[in-house]
Order: sequence, then structure tokens, then C-alpha cells
Amino acid sequence: MMRKFFGTDGIRGQANTYPMTAEMALKVGMAAGLVFKNGGHRHRVVIGKDTRLSGYMIENALVAGFTSVGIDVFLLGPLPTPAVAMLTRSLRTDLGVMISASHNPFQDNGIKFFGPDGFKLSDRIEKTIEKLVETDLTSRLPGASELGRAKRIDGAQQRYIEFAKRTLPREMSLEGLRVVIDCANGAAYKVAPEALWELGADVISMGVSPDGFNINKECGSTSTDALSAKVHEVRADIGIALDGDADRVIIVDENGKVVDGDQLMAVVAQSWQASNRLAGAGIVATVMSNLGLERYLESLGLSLARTRVGDRYVVEHMRANGFNVGGEQSGHIVLSDFATTGDGLIAALQVLACVKDQNRPVSEVCRRFEPVPQILKNVRYKGGEPLEMDQVKSAIQDGEARLGKSGRLVIRASGTEPLIRVMAEGDDADLVSQVVNDIAGVVASAAA
Repeated sequence: MMRKFFGTDGIRGQANTYPMTAEMALKVGMAAGLVFKNGGHRHRVVIGKDTRLSGYMIENALVAGFTSVGIDVFLLGPLPTPAVAMLTRSLRTDLGVMISASHNPFQDNGIKFFGPDGFKLSDRIEKTIEKLVETDLTSRLPGASELGRAKRIDGAQQRYIEFAKRTLPREMSLEGLRVVIDCANGAAYKVAPEALWELGADVISMGVSPDGFNINKECGSTSTDALSAKVHEVRADIGIALDGDADRVIIVDENGKVVDGDQLMAVVAQSWQASNRLAGAGIVATVMSNLGLERYLESLGLSLARTRVGDRYVVEHMRANGFNVGGEQSGHIVLSDFATTGDGLIAALQVLACVKDQNRPVSEVCRRFEPVPQILKNVRYKGGEPLEMDQVKSAIQDGEARLGKSGRLVIRASGTEPLIRVMAEGDDADLVSQVVNDIAGVVASAAA
């Protein structure tokens, strides 16, 4: 089912440019409010955001949209995406909204929705919202006495901090661990360092001075060089990098080496299997996860189910098939015993619990398998469908034949940016590199 402006993770684009305009946010608020109006009770929505300058514009436009159709609005301020999902359920609201473009630079922004159960909306519901956005809703507006109200909610950050802390055993303490936390100048800049400190860790904070422009700028989970340097400088036991809305996490070990989401899922899977907490006899990941993870899980007698890219597709498969661990190589880790979406802080706490239990360095705890050589290249395009061109299809078929059974090839259009992602992996690193470069070259020519 094709959608017009919803992508793999809500609506996203450059701020003040279609579809991320105030007018669109107003219409989306009206449409989503009408879709979730069901029954005669007073309907409510919670809205959180990250620290982008454009968040003020989008937030106010959404408030206008929701209140205009009779929905009351609870404003949470800067808060991680998973916190918004949690509070949607906790406050028994009809809908949750997060204003964020996740790991993208400040120029971009986005709108993510959560249903009353705290889960992201299905493609079908998003399509319904899109249809209403393009409809004249004047006849469906309530009278002046039935407009919604808006108010700020105090204590939302403290509620999330306590929620995160309770995901660890009551007796668990992080005392003795020196932790560097990089909050990407984003939504978790207050809650993540506070939660770690309250759990007993010696906390050194980075990326906690947002100014509206510096979210994800040379910091966070997509840019870990500064974190690695800081871990070396202060001789920390671990570095934790969140992204702009804190729904993903990347770890840096005591040597400054990066540990990606595949390794983190392996850590949690093995730990939970040993304690009989792992459901589904395996985990769920996407087509982008490394073949090395799949082989490691097989050695444990566990399966790896793969989905299309996007953490909501991972969650859908988890819910449908009884898994409680899933995620993406990029650091979206979904632990459904605790959360309905990726939660960078909670995933980091589970890793820290493993480090404490095993009393070993992070470099040993978090290196569960040797990744198969994997290369990803992004090719930017301005329009059209390069993947439908004959020369591109032919190049992809040739690459698959060259890799054979010893590797994998994944070619896809990004759901959040105008990019074609070309990924290949296999045991022969030189062959993988040649295949990726050849296909990327053909895609680039076709895109031009």
C-alpha cells in the first residue's frame, strides 16, 4: 500500500518545506485527531519533541490541529521517542506524537505517531490519515464550546527516568562503572545522564547543550569519534551514544572501539537465553543485519528472523510471532518486555547489567561474533525510480550471481532520505567491495 508522505518512520523532511510545513502539521493534527476520535469521552493526545529549532513551529501547528477537532493536548517538551510511547499508555491517551527526525541533521524534522497501545501506527491507519489530510474537513469541525485544551505536563521526565530504572533488578547498581554518555544534543539530554547517575554510575556527559542547531552534529550514535576520544581521555569503562530522539544506541568499549546494534542484540539474546527470558527461540532483525550475527545465533541454537528495514516492521514481526528481542544494526533495539519501540537508554542498561553480572571488560562482553565483511554505499538521487531501470536491474542480477551463496546483496530506497542504499556482504572482502562499487556506479549513472 503506497503512501504519499508517510515513510518508514512517520513523516519526515526538511523543515518549512513540504511536507514538513506548519500547514501540513496543522492538517495532520486535524486528520489524526479525527481518525482516533472514538466514543463520547474526552479525547487526549500527548506530544513530545526533540531539540530542533523547528520543533516549536511543528508543535504549535499540531496543537492547533488537534484542538480544532476537539482533542485535548498534553505537551511533554523534549523527551525521547520511547518515553512518548510509554506515556501514551501510562496517561491513557488516545494518541501519542513525537516531533523528531531522529538521527538527521537539525534542518530536518518529522512527525511520528503512536496508538493508544504505545505502538507505531500501521500502514493502513497512516493511509487513512493521508486521505483525510487531502480532504476538506470543515464540515467535521466541532462547535466553539467543544474545542480542545492544551497544557504542559510537569514531571514527564521523572516518570520516564523511574520507568527506565525499573527495567533493571531492584538490587542492581552501576556503582564502580565510569560511563560516558553522549546524548547527541537531543531529546535525552536530561533524562539519560540522570538515570545513569541515580543507578550509581560515575557519569561523564556529552552532547547535553542543545541550541536548536547542534542536534546530531558531530556527536551521537552516527558520529562516535568524539565519544571514543572522551572514553580514552577519562579512562571510562564504556561509552554510550544515543541519537537525536534516543530510540537508538551505539556502544563504545573501553578501548574506544564501536559496538553496533548487531553485537548488542547478540549480547542480550545470549544473556536472556541463559536466564530463560528469551521468547521465540531467537530474535528479529532486518535485512541489513550482518551475516555474522545469524551464524552466531545458529551456534546458540537460536533463529534470526529478518524483516524489511524499519523498527516498526521488526516490532510487527515480534508481536505476531512471540519474540521479545529485536532491532536493527543501526542501534534500534526493541525489548518488548519493557517497551513498544526502540529505546536506546533501556538497551544500554541491559548491556550494563551484563557487564556488571559478568565482571568483564566491555570489549569482551560485547564482542560476540566476528562480522562478515559488509559494505554499504549511499547514492543520492533527485527523482524517478532508478531501481526500476533495466541497467540497474541487470547490475543487481550480476552482483547476486558473483556473490553466490557465500554472501548477500540488499539494494533499497531509503524511507527517510532521497538515497538508494547499496549493501553487500560476504566472506570475500575484495569481491564484496567490487560488487558494491559496480552497482553503486550504475545506480549513480541511472540517477543522473
